[in-house]
Amino acid sequence: MSVTSRYREAWEGFWREAPDEQGAVFWDAEPDLTVARHLALFEPHLTEPGLPLVDLGCGNGTQTRFLAGRFGQVLGTDLSAAALDHARAADPEGRATYRELDASDKSAAQALHAELGDANIYMRGVLHQCEPDDRRPLAETIATLLGGRGRAFVVEPSQAAGAILKELATSPSGPPRKLAPVLRHGIAPGAVSDEAVPGILTEAGLAVLTSGTLPLVTTEHTPDGARIELPSVWYVVGRAG
Repeated sequence: MSVTSRYREAWEGFWREAPDEQGAVFWDAEPDLTVARHLALFEPHLTEPGLPLVDLGCGNGTQTRFLAGRFGQVLGTDLSAAALDHARAADPEGRATYRELDASDKSAAQALHAELGDANIYMRGVLHQCEPDDRRPLAETIATLLGGRGRAFVVEPSQAAGAILKELATSPSGPPRKLAPVLRHGIAPGAVSDEAVPGILTEAGLAVLTSGTLPLVTTEHTPDGARIELPSVWYVVGRAG
């Protein structure tokens, strides 16, 4: 199975138009406010920190580059070739490597695992953007890449975030400047209930080791200057059994 052409084209269109500078994309917040906070929750659960680390859905690579400063081998993967062009351009020293990957493609996941062996995974805000039929295959890809030794950190906007985004999108003055391109390309966040996410993970052969909540920081601000933060739920998972 692989993603629909509509979904792939939506992301290609978005990233082709996205500015190069860090922080220009709605979710591209500074690593100190995003991945660094996540690593503080994730690292205590890594049984083998020396495994390769895959940033699954890396986008323009802002968080990937931070991860490359903490782990020996970091691979950023994304469905969009245009996103990876941004990532490589922002990483001229090659601190991480980048590769196009359809994370709903079982054979592609198996091939990557055969190449890397077991890996740890960081995945931020990917599941809620997937079309419904792609969520289970995505979780199965996580299980494949983890193998028996890896751990994954998965963070997703909560249901409450959906209400905030809807309010922003339907504001009488129009959506915030950085949210508007996301909506224009038809990649508005999907509705995944808080209760559904653990089920999607466990049905794919994963075990939730621990979980919690944390604000997910964006790069956008309200008219009064306050940074927009979305409620999120995070999970540390490994292979069941």
